[in-house]
Amino acid sequence: MALIPLLLLAALLPYLSHSASVKVGIINGTEAKPHSRPYMVSLQKYGSHTCGGFLVSTQFVMTAAHCWNGREKLTAVLGAHDLFNKAGVVRMEVASYYPHPSYNSVTMDYDILLLKLHGTVTVGQTISPISILQSNQDIPANTICIATGWGYIRTLGPSSNRLLETKVQIVGYRECKILWGQYASQLKLCAVHPGGVCSGDSGGPLVCGNTAVGISSFVQPGGCDVPTLPNVFAKISAFLPWIKSIVGNA
Repeated sequence: MALIPLLLLAALLPYLSHSASVKVGIINGTEAKPHSRPYMVSLQKYGSHTCGGFLVSTQFVMTAAHCWNGREKLTAVLGAHDLFNKAGVVRMEVASYYPHPSYNSVTMDYDILLLKLHGTVTVGQTISPISILQSNQDIPANTICIATGWGYIRTLGPSSNRLLETKVQIVGYRECKILWGQYASQLKLCAVHPGGVCSGDSGGPLVCGNTAVGISSFVQPGGCDVPTLPNVFAKISAFLPWIKSIVGNA
């Protein structure tokens, strides 16, 4: 059953930065309690949500590398719950873009991007960074984690203007490798439904406990609602030396 989606993926992966399948909405989710996830960031182009992101310091947002095409400017919208409600929302321009130098748009390896904000965030109840793992470690299989975003609620939309969240279950690397083949690697984490991500959730965090462990990267094309393959996340702890080299030298 996995063969057909893998063939489809092989054809689509070179175009994933422009694909609904990579801008991975929340499936089988519920509305998050307003401002209960103060690290969440809506990354916007021309005033419209394009990807998720999350605050990891008072100056840096972490997201997926495929969320930026190298040319267009992104705006970080912080402190939002309902994207249509501007009250209390802070909009900050991005001063510098740091895609991982090894990012591969075909395999989606190293799908991580750091955004340095033009200014320093004032931390409060509605805006606050989230911790990331401080050592390279695996998340045990069957661990229940949370994915959040403003993306599509089913494969062909619509998206949600209010922040949604859902539970996902970590899949071990060996099982992920069997299912995803060459597109699985030690740089990635896999997680399965009943909840999951979809178009518009790319770059958002996979949170286990109170720690961000992954970045929404890609999903099975056309398979948000009834996937036969796990959702895939970039594994944050695999990039710690690079992250520290950027954030620590800011």
